Amino acid sequence: MRLGDPSLDQLRIFLAVVEEGSFGGAARMMGRAVSAISYGIAQLEAQLAVTLFEREGSRRPVLTEAGEGLLTEARSVTDRVDALLAKTRSLHSGLESNVSLVIDVMVPGEVTAKVLREFRAMFPTVALSLNIEGLGAVAACLLDEDGDLAIGGPTIVDHPAFERQFIGAVELVPVAAPDHPLASPNVAPGESRKHMQLVLSDRSSFTEGQEFSVLSPESWRLGDLGAKHSLLKEGLGWGNMPREMVTRDLQDGRLVELDLPEKPGEEAYRLSALWRRDTKLGPATSWLIDAFREELAV
Repeated sequence: MRLGDPSLDQLRIFLAVVEEGSFGGAARMMGRAVSAISYGIAQLEAQLAVTLFEREGSRRPVLTEAGEGLLTEARSVTDRVDALLAKTRSLHSGLESNVSLVIDVMVPGEVTAKVLREFRAMFPTVALSLNIEGLGAVAACLLDEDGDLAIGGPTIVDHPAFERQFIGAVELVPVAAPDHPLASPNVAPGESRKHMQLVLSDRSSFTEGQEFSVLSPESWRLGDLGAKHSLLKEGLGWGNMPREMVTRDLQDGRLVELDLPEKPGEEAYRLSALWRRDTKLGPATSWLIDAFREELAV
């Protein structure tokens, strides 16, 4: 048996009859005559060589087993075409088809989740790819053209290839497990250098040879902030963490904020939006900058 090729219009008529529950309802919804709806269904049934609706013994069309089986596929086809048309209209209006975003690991996860949830609602036709990186690896993604926009920290020095816009800051606090020696009151100056410091390490060569708030000669370098968090709670060292990430631990006593004479991490971790100077920001990318600034403003 050789099947025909159903048209998009025939599929839309089929779905309209299902949604409205009658040929007359579908005709009113689509602004057509009932005869045109009946003809469209008859043509679709002929193309597919199946009966889609039981018409006898009921005043309303009832889906046959074949109709039920094809309903999901018909919706899928029309949804994809609708998405294609929406994206095409967006391209004609200057909206980006996709945005590649790189975010510093220090940005609170709650902030990232809120902004991206709102982004998907605001720009449903824009495909978004996301990378979470630390320190210089954020800038490296931009240089390698693996990102269109980055939200990066102060470790990225001014670079001639980048435009940079300050958008906010994250508070860093030195913490350790409650039984750690540095958790005691009245810690003497220099005592922090005698204990293992857990340090976030740069997985790129962008900031190679640079140290950021490293006091102890004995340190473990970790490329993952989550791993650092876990080791701190296990009492395997001390280190700076974003306050938002350890607030619950401080409240529950799993970690304590250290009062060190050197005050490491006392200054805020400044965050900036970064993009290549040869890149023209579109509406969706510009919206992301504004949204992160609103959430991270100090």
